[in-house]
Amino acid sequence: MNANNNTVNKPAVASSTVTRDLRELDVKTDNIYESLVIMSKRANQISNNVKEELHQKLSEFASSNDNLEEVFENREQIEISKYYEKLPKPSLVAIQEFLEDKVYYRNPAKEQQ
Repeated sequence: MNANNNTVNKPAVASSTVTRDLRELDVKTDNIYESLVIMSKRANQISNNVKEELHQKLSEFASSNDNLEEVFENREQIEISKYYEKLPKPSLVAIQEFLEDKVYYRNPAKEQQ
């Protein structure tokens, strides 16, 4: 399960609650539960990627020194954290990608039939 792009851009995803027609979700798989598993796994991938990226950026600020630059670094850390807090939730991104056919998936059980 991979999206077409590996970087996390600000996708055009709804930032508020959206009512979804469940019949839209099972069109591609003919099984609502299979669709939910696909979207869930993709959301976990997105979440892990964002978390890893955030930790990498914040690790640049890891320091045992106490000095005057610390105040400036804290501001940068806060700005980075705010940016990531404003990103859409991974589940919303995963649903949008699934509905737009941007997620590759396969079901080996169906392929054997």
